[in-house]
Amino acid sequence: MLRKSSNLFLISILILMVAGCSQSDGNNNDNKLLIGGIPDQNVSLLEERFGAVAGYLSNELGVEAEYLPVTDYSSLVTAFRNGEIMLAWFGGLTGVQAKSFTPGATSVAQRPRDKEFTSVFIVQSGVSANSLADLKGASFTFGSTNSTSGHLMPRSFLLEAGIDPDTDFRGVPNFSGSHVLTWKLVESGSFEAGALNSAVWQRAVREGTVDQNKVRVIHETPKYVDYQWLAHPDIDEQWRSGLLDDLAEALIDISGEDENQKMILELFETDSFVPVEAAAYADLEAIARSLNMLQ
Repeated sequence: MLRKSSNLFLISILILMVAGCSQSDGNNNDNKLLIGGIPDQNVSLLEERFGAVAGYLSNELGVEAEYLPVTDYSSLVTAFRNGEIMLAWFGGLTGVQAKSFTPGATSVAQRPRDKEFTSVFIVQSGVSANSLADLKGASFTFGSTNSTSGHLMPRSFLLEAGIDPDTDFRGVPNFSGSHVLTWKLVESGSFEAGALNSAVWQRAVREGTVDQNKVRVIHETPKYVDYQWLAHPDIDEQWRSGLLDDLAEALIDISGEDENQKMILELFETDSFVPVEAAAYADLEAIARSLNMLQ
């Protein structure tokens, strides 16, 4: 009786081990193309935006794509560097950082507007400022530390105007973490001024979510390059030869011919994605290095 019980016990252990291995394989993300994006908008918009892209790519490429949220800009760069996220929507600065940390990463697509992006500087309506030079002595908030349109380029333009953000504002500048929160902080009176992505500001105005009786634009910056899709260099090796080219083609082929494609374009506020001229980011990289934001 004891021997029979022992045998049954051993058989049970073996079954559990096999089941465990099967379950582990089923939950392994190795067979999924994980995509991500910088968390520069509210969570619901990000989930809708990148969930739609994942669904589209799954259908077009025959590879299961899935959106993996990240907590901040740096987390996306790290996840991409480690090969956890294989396709990512980066801002200009984070894209430059990701390429620096991940040799061989490929720029695959961007929106036409990303070739000529801008930021806006906003102030509380009661603040008597009409130029960047007038912001000296004001309380100020940037967006995320690693944001191109919410920090890097606004800081660069402030320095050109003779304003050192680290010494010329009242107190150290704040970092809100997102473009939406930047205008909300200025609107609420928490800060007198701030800088954010012009597209986010335009959407807030268009949708009537910002009270323009409380906050106004005093300056729109010159144009610069910003967002882009980057693909990890190991993407073909992990799935199949030619997937990188097919991926780039799939993104550029999004034309709005069906409801899902229309939704993707609307969520990215564009009418198309276009090829990227990687060399266009050389000036942005130089600015980042000059401000010690790229080591």
